[in-house]
Amino acid sequence: MKSDSETAREIMDALRLAQREPPQAALPILNGLVGLVKGNHQQSLEVEEARSSAFLAICEVGKALHRGQPADGLWPAAMRATERWMSLVG
Repeated sequence: MKSDSETAREIMDALRLAQREPPQAALPILNGLVGLVKGNHQQSLEVEEARSSAFLAICEVGKALHRGQPADGLWPAAMRATERWMSLVG
């Protein structure tokens, strides 16, 4: 099983990749992150909140892409949320 820090790094790498792709290619990348973002064991409340924030921010990007709406302003929030999570588990 991957550690939370490995998972967070993998998610950040996928976000960076997805951001460079057109929406139709980015959406499957983001959809593939859902299972990774789920918590797999009890963490401190701060870590769980950071993980949840990253998950929600990624979902917002995915929803915008799915609806054909601009996501440019949503990518930075997803990355910041993931970076915060990484900082807590790294």
